[in-house]
Amino acid sequence: MNRSKFNAGIVQLQIGEDLKSNTQKAVEAVREAATKGANVICLPEIYRSQYFCQKEDIDLYELAETIPGASTEAFTKVARETRTSVIVPIFEKRSLGVYHNSLVFINDSGEIGGIYRKMHIPDDPAYYEKFYFAPGDLGFKAFDTNYGKIGTLICWDQWYPEAARITAMLGASVIFYPTAIGWHPFEMEEHGKQQRDAWITVQRGHAVANGVYVIAVNRVGFEQPVKEQEGILFWGSSFVADPQGVIIAEAPTDKEAVLIAEIDPERIEYIRRNWPFFRDRRIDAYSDITKRFLEN
Repeated sequence: MNRSKFNAGIVQLQIGEDLKSNTQKAVEAVREAATKGANVICLPEIYRSQYFCQKEDIDLYELAETIPGASTEAFTKVARETRTSVIVPIFEKRSLGVYHNSLVFINDSGEIGGIYRKMHIPDDPAYYEKFYFAPGDLGFKAFDTNYGKIGTLICWDQWYPEAARITAMLGASVIFYPTAIGWHPFEMEEHGKQQRDAWITVQRGHAVANGVYVIAVNRVGFEQPVKEQEGILFWGSSFVADPQGVIIAEAPTDKEAVLIAEIDPERIEYIRRNWPFFRDRRIDAYSDITKRFLEN
């Protein structure tokens, strides 16, 4: 593992209706993060458009883009200009009729360093992603940077300890989770606090269990692109947890933000020496984890 410290940049955005404006806002936020000293910068899930999965509508496939495409053109330029690596989550048009919820890793030379496609696809009220996205088929990823390997997962992936474990086992010192998560307005008063707390808690748990930094990058603000739905109030709260699960940076619930957090591989080494979870794993006893469910 590379022992060089580096700075992660977290870009929490409110997403508007215009794709070009959203792209330009994100480019400027990357520049701001770079000015603040960020080396690796992450945008929210499907940063370029409002969260369209609130409705099943084939016309919304028009929001998708190819790789390379509009987003990679914009962010390869800014990555090269700022000498930063940028994680760019997009609605990917892979082929005719085949679409993914993906991200592109762009290195600090302005080159496409790899693609990750979201592995776990939800299908919940106002989160009808199975209609739009084929499950990822590239496996879990840890991308090479000048500071070692960084892992990437996307939103619904963040509830699955298996995804975090494998990504950490690939050598990632930090796992980024670009995200689009929030409250349904009608249930916010009764369930809102518990939902947000669960989201934070499970990701802090991934940091602890795997001895890595975990970074969740959410959007913020109310979006109702589908007028037949009540909309979603995205709760922001982007945060960075260290390998002990301590939150070392956190964005507000209701405002855009650009955060910077130091990633220290020496901290990972220290924590893993004291909590040697990888050493003590019983890899001879885990074969049942690949089954859907176990019968008594």
